[in-house]
Amino acid sequence: MSEFDALLSKLLELKPEITKSDVESMIAMKKEKIGAGYLTDQGALFLVASDLGVKISEPPKSEISIRDLHAGAKEVTLRTRVLNVSPKKQFSRKDGSQFYLRNMTVYDNDSAVVVKLWDEKANLPEMTNISPGDLIKIIKAYVKSDLNGQLTVNIGSGSSIERTETESGIPSIDSITKDVSGLKEGDNNIVVSGVLDGPVTFSEFTNFKGIPGTALRLRLRGNDGRSIRAVLWGKTNSDIPKVIPAGSKARLIGVKTKTNQQDLEIHGNESTILEIQGQKQLEPLVIRILSSTKNENGQKMILGVDKLKQLYNVVDTADITGSFPLEDVLECMPSKIYGNNVTIDSESFVRKIDDDLPKLAELRTKIIDIKADNNTYCIEAIILKSPERRNVQTKTGETITLSEMYVEDDTAQIWLKGWRNQARLLDECSIGEIISVTGVTAKQGLEGRTELFLTPYSTIIKKN
Repeated sequence: MSEFDALLSKLLELKPEITKSDVESMIAMKKEKIGAGYLTDQGALFLVASDLGVKISEPPKSEISIRDLHAGAKEVTLRTRVLNVSPKKQFSRKDGSQFYLRNMTVYDNDSAVVVKLWDEKANLPEMTNISPGDLIKIIKAYVKSDLNGQLTVNIGSGSSIERTETESGIPSIDSITKDVSGLKEGDNNIVVSGVLDGPVTFSEFTNFKGIPGTALRLRLRGNDGRSIRAVLWGKTNSDIPKVIPAGSKARLIGVKTKTNQQDLEIHGNESTILEIQGQKQLEPLVIRILSSTKNENGQKMILGVDKLKQLYNVVDTADITGSFPLEDVLECMPSKIYGNNVTIDSESFVRKIDDDLPKLAELRTKIIDIKADNNTYCIEAIILKSPERRNVQTKTGETITLSEMYVEDDTAQIWLKGWRNQARLLDECSIGEIISVTGVTAKQGLEGRTELFLTPYSTIIKKN
């Protein structure tokens, strides 16, 4: 039934003494009186109803798509899927009163839009149960432009959200997920997946306005082997699972791309959802201590090895391993494990045990067998060229220190390099000395040759 037919039926219901033909005649008279081109049948029907002392309401508008939204639209009804939902936040108005706001991004077949839930709508209990991909119906919302000129759908006291379980032609989250290798500049409100290439790290900072902030940083490797940096602004340590097995596949729901220093990056916000596959429960870790040092924050950094000769980078944030020397075997219950990156804190259980784990001598690799694979190596070599220190300017304009020396064993020679704080490890080395170097990574350096790089977990011990 059309809107006109619905309104006509309503009028006839309220005025049973008149017929449909009567109404049609009155509509024709109204249009003739006012003039052609100024009044539609539906508009004339409203005037006729007013003359008859009857008030009829325009029926609710049919659902529209996101692409048809415009600023100022009211009582908008949308049927969409949820992309992501942010935590609710409390803000202060100029008069000192408080209000709540929660953002939600929704999408349909070809567009996406941010939905703002105000005050009591931000506190709806059902919002905690809404997940990416859920079908919802937004009823009687209004549309505004934000400070950046972007349209937002607003849900206030007269609006509502309903979850729907009906079938829909709107694509699912899985069907719109793209591999990180297929990203391009300008992608927005997208879902990307890839393999975690390194740890997920958390940082705190103060921006140029003096406002403190937080971020998660990670890298995703695509099907083409390319690795892309991702930054999720506003996320915290609590958003990282406690266990991330090596080689885990991750998905970011609700991100965009931008170019920074000519490199494509992925950027998300507090609404972005980080999904990591292959999670498992924390289990005790048994390792032998191969090296021990401290970072610039005074935290103890341990390189350990398990019975399968798998190396682990351990950060002891509470110095609970301070009484354990090199070569001790520890059993510990970490607070977090990201691949081979382990964190232990004051709540972690640590004890010394007797176990026949590999020793450092069993882990050393001959230089000829080292490959530029970003893996961690331990070597023993003689210094052929004393360390040389120089300053190098990066693409961002930052000047950093690089120290490098040339070493060999009985199979081949290789460059050993240290950046920034690691450059200091080479300062006390001299030509002709035999050294044991623990915890270095092998990468492709200048002219395509394989080179070794010191890490925060590296130690150098002189053998003579």
